[in-house]
Amino acid sequence: MQTEENRNRMWTFILLYILGQNICQATEEYSTQMYYVKLTIDENAIDNITQLIQKPFVYDTNLQVNNLTITTTCQNVSNSTECTCKPGYRWSDSVCKSYQTCCRETCTFPQNSSHMCILNTSVAVNGSLILKGNTYANCLTDKSTIEFQTCNDNLTIQLKSVYSTLTGFDTLTILQYSVGSVIATFQMIIAYGVSPKDLIIKSSTLLNSSLSASLDLVTTGVVTLSMPNNPVYYDSNHSLTCTLQKDLDVIPTWQLNTTNNTFQITNGTGAVLTWTTRSTNIELKRITELWAGTYTCDYFQQLNSTSIRHQASALMDVCLLPKINIFLDPQFPHCKSDSDILTVTTTCQIESSTENYNVTWNTEKILSQLLPKNGSSGVYTVQTYVKCGDRNASPKVSCNFVNRCNQQRTASININIIQENDPFCEAELDWQDTKAGFSAVLQCKGSAGLRTRNCTTGSKWEKEVSACVNQILNNVLQSSIIVDIGLGTKDDNAANVLALFSNVTNNTQSINSFSNMNASVHVLLTLSQKQLNPNESAFKDFLVSSSNLLEKSLGNSWTGDNNENVSLAEKYLKSVEELINVSNITNAPKQTNIQVAVPNCSLPTNCISTVFNISVALNSQDRGNVKMSAFKELEQYFPTNSYLGETPNSHVVSATTERSLGPATVEITFPLLQPRPRNVIMTCVYWNFNTSTWSSDGCDWKGATNEGQCVCRHLSSFAILMSKKPLEITALTEITYAGLSISVLSLTITLVIELIVWSHVVKTNTLYLRHTAHVNISLCLLVADCCFLASSNPREITAIWCVTFVVVKHFCYLSMFFWMLCLSCTLLHQAVYLFHNVSKKNYLRFSLVVGYVCPLLIVVITFLTNNGDEGKYYTSETCWLVYSGLLKGSIYTFVIPVGIIVFVNVFSMLVVIMKLLDHPKNTEKSHEKEKKAALTVMRSVILLTPIFGVTWIFGFAVMLLDLTSGPVAYAANYAFTLLNAFQGLFILLTTCLGDKLTREALLKRLKCKVSALN
Repeated sequence: MQTEENRNRMWTFILLYILGQNICQATEEYSTQMYYVKLTIDENAIDNITQLIQKPFVYDTNLQVNNLTITTTCQNVSNSTECTCKPGYRWSDSVCKSYQTCCRETCTFPQNSSHMCILNTSVAVNGSLILKGNTYANCLTDKSTIEFQTCNDNLTIQLKSVYSTLTGFDTLTILQYSVGSVIATFQMIIAYGVSPKDLIIKSSTLLNSSLSASLDLVTTGVVTLSMPNNPVYYDSNHSLTCTLQKDLDVIPTWQLNTTNNTFQITNGTGAVLTWTTRSTNIELKRITELWAGTYTCDYFQQLNSTSIRHQASALMDVCLLPKINIFLDPQFPHCKSDSDILTVTTTCQIESSTENYNVTWNTEKILSQLLPKNGSSGVYTVQTYVKCGDRNASPKVSCNFVNRCNQQRTASININIIQENDPFCEAELDWQDTKAGFSAVLQCKGSAGLRTRNCTTGSKWEKEVSACVNQILNNVLQSSIIVDIGLGTKDDNAANVLALFSNVTNNTQSINSFSNMNASVHVLLTLSQKQLNPNESAFKDFLVSSSNLLEKSLGNSWTGDNNENVSLAEKYLKSVEELINVSNITNAPKQTNIQVAVPNCSLPTNCISTVFNISVALNSQDRGNVKMSAFKELEQYFPTNSYLGETPNSHVVSATTERSLGPATVEITFPLLQPRPRNVIMTCVYWNFNTSTWSSDGCDWKGATNEGQCVCRHLSSFAILMSKKPLEITALTEITYAGLSISVLSLTITLVIELIVWSHVVKTNTLYLRHTAHVNISLCLLVADCCFLASSNPREITAIWCVTFVVVKHFCYLSMFFWMLCLSCTLLHQAVYLFHNVSKKNYLRFSLVVGYVCPLLIVVITFLTNNGDEGKYYTSETCWLVYSGLLKGSIYTFVIPVGIIVFVNVFSMLVVIMKLLDHPKNTEKSHEKEKKAALTVMRSVILLTPIFGVTWIFGFAVMLLDLTSGPVAYAANYAFTLLNAFQGLFILLTTCLGDKLTREALLKRLKCKVSALN
């Protein structure tokens, strides 16, 4: 009995002692049993406590108290009980979870609670025993039946017979049975620290000797977890350590359980894992809300059918800080007069958070009181008033968020007032009045980001700049940034990101803007920098999403207000190349806009593959693992001025390898996207990521005969560029204009001379026929050359004039050649039938039909067949007939007749030459005059035939030879231009000044004129 004074000094002691020997002995080892006693005694009685408790509670004299220990001291405080753990003891995990403030030494409970501390080495074991066969099938029956009781008791005895021999064994309780064979879930408490080796051996013994089953155990207490005190500061660094008493020779794992997910913690940018023989440590860097949750370290052991997980768990509570968006309404208060007082509402918006922030507001140069207004979750609003008239004032409002750890984050905004007579941009659609020289900002509706529109100093609205990003896409982008933070393996995280990315890009309408395309490309760019090794499923999602971004419907989304030096196309290409290169694939699925091929380069032959009909052949002694890929539409999105004004004329193809190769040659055969016009040079290029331009270094084009083939001496991303303009020949245009001008003058002189000497030279039928042809040839060529000069600059004339000039030139040039045909046919007739006269009347009829009717029919039929359309009958670029390829285009209605006539002219010339060589020497004197005339005609025609016929052979050479072929093509063009531009001069020299009869007649007429003047 105790006095009232002593009773006031009473303490409550919770005592734990072990009574060993002969309680439950199943083997040669001793079983143990734990007893718990709660006593309220005077402190002076502690020394005799063994004798005090043994007599009333222990009746078996064969038992003895092996270890009596005080675990917990408690005392009454007001209406509660305050308890403290003794050294070497701790509160159990269940107490910590129920009373989070109890994870320290002292804990306060309601009165009459019986919580007690447990040894630091105390171990709780949760087990799942999967029994085979039907021996324990009755354990699945109703708990109230005798069969269940018997089955449960038998199994409990089997378990205790083994586990009770562990030192410190306390209790073992079967919690429930479930179906799946027979699954028994039980819990075991071991008061003293248990050896993991002993536990797994005992468990294996249980299965080998007594039960046919498999066993999964989870222990708490074998591993000790050291955590920082809660709550931890936002953006701080902390260390978490798990400690073992003995080395288990296994590598531990860490897990973080959050509200929504469970993550395996790995080495990353936010976590660094280290371990030694008896401990494992995590260094957390810049802790945010991502790292809040329950941490579990796990050591896994397995022996035969027994597996044991030694775990320790603890909660980390993180003080949060928000990302604040601050807005004004109106953004720019507008004063109508200097005496106005305006109401301004300031809103600070944050994402929904579990943190209970203390929000305060501050102002500068605002005299009125802030009036808080009720808002929705995460929205904080105050109302204030500003005075107009003070142009020097710059009012400012700030919101300040303070968390539990007394950390704070502030957002401020200046109130820019539009004073009376200040310039501003008037409200337009969603945009309110905005002060000149400032930008208005609006939140995006239904998406992430902001819309911005600048008001110039001249009070003019500029184009809106939208940074609105699809909300799901923005989440994907944010997830891609943290794939390697350490929450889960980065490859698994990347696979999840790519699966979401594939889904969001499937709906191209939802991402059809530059800001969405920019975000999408940055998802790929971010992942490419994470050193991933995507699996097959992730790689497929990557290809699908990358292909979706190249859809034609998204073409306009690739261009926008990109303030960076690197284009989206370059970022896309670089990131996709990198992800393809690191992927361990052998057979990539084909996509609409991307194809990837992995050729078998182990063979001694060239490494050849085909993507989008683009043939790529690699020739290298050291090939490695090569991947070929091709991209549709991507060629359009590179900067257009990136290489000498040329534009891509092929898809982009990439050849990459996981390591640097030695000397390598890549032969690429591109199908051209557009036919190459004549004389247009192609350039084989690769994208140089250092200069962000196309470069032709190390690449060669195979020429016009293999216009789609490139040979490069390195690996990269290739394309073929086509010049916008054909090659130009130096001074050729000047030579043409000079020659035509001289020809026009010469032809005019020729016609004048013919008019002057006509009556004097046309004395025989042969001469009549000759000069008639000369006049018509000169007249047709004169008109054609004049039209050529008039249409020399097609851009400055209308379409109707252009097509008119084409028709006239087409007709006049053809007519010239047909008159030339008449002349050559007359020559041939005279050469074969030397003394046969041709009637002037018949010749004139024949020549008019051949010289004008035939070319007119050709021109009319050609014009009507092609409807006179631009691109079919003529081209507006040159105001001439269309050339579309070999035997294609209206140009052949000119080329084919000219070719036939040139052939006839050359044939006539050869016959004349042969006749001259074989002409008999004793010709009758009576025919001397006719013979002389015939010889004159033949001599003249022989002189004219090379001019009108042979020179146009160079024209055929010009058609057949592309300027890209080299010097031969240039020589042919110069020869053709020189011989035909000055054709009028040559006619003057050969038909007039070079003909003796004409020259003498001209001199005679000139002398007569001079004499008459004298």
